[in-house]
Amino acid sequence: MQQYMELEGSSRAPRAGDQIIGRADPNGIIQATVRVRPGKDTLKEFVSEVVGSRRAARKHLSRQDYAANYGADPSDMQHVERFAIKHGLLVVSDAVARGTRSTRVAHRTVELRGRIGAFSRAFGVELFRFEGKHGPYRGYTGPISIPSALKGVVHNVFGLDNRVQAVPRSRLFPHQGGFGAPGSRTFTADQVAKLYNFPTGVTGKGQVVAILELGGGYYRSDLRKYFKALGIPMPSISNVSIAGSRNSPSGNPNNGNDDEVGLDIQVVGAVAPGAQIVVYFSRPSSRGFFRALSAAIHDTVNNPSVISISWGMPEASWQAADMTSFDDELQAAAAMGITVCCAAGDGGSSDDVAPGNTANVDFPASSPFITACGGTRLVSANGITISREVVWNDGSKGGGTGGGISAFFPVPIYQTGPGISLPASVNIGAGPGRAVPDIAGNADPLTGYNVRVDGTDITVGGTSAVAPLWAGLAALMNEGLQSNIGFLNTLLYSQAVATPGAFRDITQGQNDTTGLVGGYQAGTGWDACTGLGTPNGAVIMAAIR
Repeated sequence: MQQYMELEGSSRAPRAGDQIIGRADPNGIIQATVRVRPGKDTLKEFVSEVVGSRRAARKHLSRQDYAANYGADPSDMQHVERFAIKHGLLVVSDAVARGTRSTRVAHRTVELRGRIGAFSRAFGVELFRFEGKHGPYRGYTGPISIPSALKGVVHNVFGLDNRVQAVPRSRLFPHQGGFGAPGSRTFTADQVAKLYNFPTGVTGKGQVVAILELGGGYYRSDLRKYFKALGIPMPSISNVSIAGSRNSPSGNPNNGNDDEVGLDIQVVGAVAPGAQIVVYFSRPSSRGFFRALSAAIHDTVNNPSVISISWGMPEASWQAADMTSFDDELQAAAAMGITVCCAAGDGGSSDDVAPGNTANVDFPASSPFITACGGTRLVSANGITISREVVWNDGSKGGGTGGGISAFFPVPIYQTGPGISLPASVNIGAGPGRAVPDIAGNADPLTGYNVRVDGTDITVGGTSAVAPLWAGLAALMNEGLQSNIGFLNTLLYSQAVATPGAFRDITQGQNDTTGLVGGYQAGTGWDACTGLGTPNGAVIMAAIR
């Protein structure tokens, strides 16, 4: 009889308030993704050299070199395939995403399709139907099991649980139907870029910015009208469909995720109009999110140099194996010279976790291999110079910037240098960890970004806006430096932080939006509200040069 063992990090539990409403139909057809180990275990050594390097001109791997040297061992994939076939599952050999070219070896995944009953028997887990905060989903409790013969070979199994695992980090201005409102000044993204002194004479030409979207969509007519109003040429925009997900606008800016999609595209396009924008559409499950990230990283057709992510959820709601798999892919991105920027969350230090008495950081922003983007409230009386800038915190109704100390990831080397003093977690008894965010930008919806969504001019904020803003800056710097700078954090924490004027230090405000958790206070130097601060883009590029 075949011996089984628990797959490390795979255990799941229902979220608070979720209810089991019945067993999943054993004859229902689903798909799952099995993640296997790398063929070589030396990637972390290469990544350590990249992360530790304080030079912009680093050695990076091509996508082809990564697949050849650090992709999966084909024999491991064949081992998983034989196991799956033995249990009545079909090995799906189609591409990871339509519109890309890459190999399964690079993704280190085996795609499986079959009946729920067959998956249950194969992985020793019973699947149930749940009703949760974000709607019904299929899931399980406890761990997944795998044959002992696959110990070390299989790192994760995505897709047995299809709960919503990420939500957009955007916040709508309280009043729809127009730009701005009495008593506040809102901006277009190009105006924010000018206030932050982004490099001039560059447009992001030759760069490809990937935007991950886990729902919603856009109308090209909105984009044409938007960029025409700005007097900016409309950038090249294309879509990649993952597992059948497509550009699907709802037609209502108050319903669905169209505000997120429109915000991301319009911010990147206004900041770096010369860059090609590729939007990867997938589903908001952990499997859908992972496949979108993996598709962008390993895409040898579009070859993104920058990735913008404005979706996430608190670390506490993630499974350990999933976070490890995402972090592995983000290490691959660092090895290949791909800059990844991610929203730090809009729920303050609690990250909107009920009952609101525990601090949390947002994932994937908390990965050490991502540039986590926090939020500020930016005030400019004349639209030309910054009058005042403080931590974004509108309280529980309006939200506030995420930030704090990871409970999962250790402190990365770049946060141990001179001038960086990390606070202790506000959670009693918690140890040190990766600190979030790294940098910040304008995020308050009251001083937010004017965009056009579903035929309506609206204003949107949230740290969702900061990730594409910094992604656009990365594209500009890549063109200006004539090289992909790739992993940003080491450069920002070393050259840039040592350069006077590279950042606007945000020293006022705090990010406890509940009054219950205990948040983090802004102060001189790095802090867990706005990181190093907001950018002086031209000075940062000169420092990195």
